[in-house]
Amino acid sequence: MEEIRPGMLAYSLAGHDKGSLYYIVKADEKFVWLSDGKLKDTASPKRKNRKHIQVIKKGAVEAPEPLTNEAVKRIIKQYLRKEL
Repeated sequence: MEEIRPGMLAYSLAGHDKGSLYYIVKADEKFVWLSDGKLKDTASPKRKNRKHIQVIKKGAVEAPEPLTNEAVKRIIKQYLRKEL
């Protein structure tokens, strides 16, 4: 199984949020907790099964401490800008 760490970015593959880009806040063997800084903020991240995400390996970013919603939004925005 691939290693999924906090700080990586991931796309949702299933559910009503399919296609959404998220920042991984926390991960364990079965679930990951995701934040987009808007609807799912860092204080109450979305819990999602690891099978339902596609991790972006080149998108791993060290976030500032403490992790804020603004920092997550900035990280996602910078990644999307590079991809376009």
